[in-house]
Amino acid sequence: MATIYEVSKLAGVSLATVSRVINKNSRVSDKTRQKVENAMTELGYRPNSIAQSLASNRSNSVGILVSELHGPFFGQMMAGIEAELRAAGKHVIITTGHSEEDKEKEGIEFLISRNCDAIILHVEAVSDDYLTNLCEGKTPVYLMSRLVEGLDDNCISLNNELGGFLATQAVIEQGHSDIAYIAGPQFKADSKDRLAGHLRALAEHNIPFNESLYFEGDFKETGGSDGLKHFIANKKPFSALVCANDEMASGSITYAREQGLSLPKELSIIGFDNIIFAKHTYPKLTTIDNPVNLMGHMAAKLVLKNVYERKNISITHSFEPTLITRDSIHSIS
Repeated sequence: MATIYEVSKLAGVSLATVSRVINKNSRVSDKTRQKVENAMTELGYRPNSIAQSLASNRSNSVGILVSELHGPFFGQMMAGIEAELRAAGKHVIITTGHSEEDKEKEGIEFLISRNCDAIILHVEAVSDDYLTNLCEGKTPVYLMSRLVEGLDDNCISLNNELGGFLATQAVIEQGHSDIAYIAGPQFKADSKDRLAGHLRALAEHNIPFNESLYFEGDFKETGGSDGLKHFIANKKPFSALVCANDEMASGSITYAREQGLSLPKELSIIGFDNIIFAKHTYPKLTTIDNPVNLMGHMAAKLVLKNVYERKNISITHSFEPTLITRDSIHSIS
């Protein structure tokens, strides 16, 4: 196996120059860089990543912790992060927290132990105080889809309250006033904010909140089917169903069709997130766009700017949701 010393000798340059080329240091002329790269190719030399890490005090890896690996939501998020970092010559190490405090902390400690240059977290169970203390450590920490007071510059977040408001307002504007709501788990900040937006839309249109038309789901298809089953069993009239994410909305659509309901004529349904299959349901799902792929790119850019000192990168910390109108809402006005 060729060594850096052999590359140095063949290229006719110093060891320090070869090291600068390997670590992509800009203080090397194009002509010298080409000589070194030609020598590495001729000798079949491959840089030792561990040696590079020791020399540069960088592992060129970024840790990512997400709640789950399954489902299109987290796939879009991780794809955005990985694409941005890979284009910059960085790699990712991925683990999960499953929305459980102990598992989230274990995952964070694992990523720190792997000497990641930074970690990007989508966490839901650990406290704000824990995250504030974590950000005081040696490893830079950035948060996805969560805004923690005092850590604004480390957060990439969505205005979930506005999204919840827009979803409910969309069905109200179509004449609906008997509106059922399937929430996400209420220990999650985004679920709480989406519910708050729903309640604000009802209040602004003088529609009382009916507790019998509220169900706390699990952000999975089963939550949607279970929620709709619960409402139908209660025999309370409702013409519209607002779901706190698209997976639950798709579960509701499936169950509604199994019960012989004509959609959207007999029941209007709206989701949240605009994940990839939302435009392939029947009827095509009206939803709230959560630009999670773009937010993933932005989280990676934040790391590149702050940790790897890439210049001229513009950062957007807060994103706004928008209504995506398709076919699953029917007007009754």
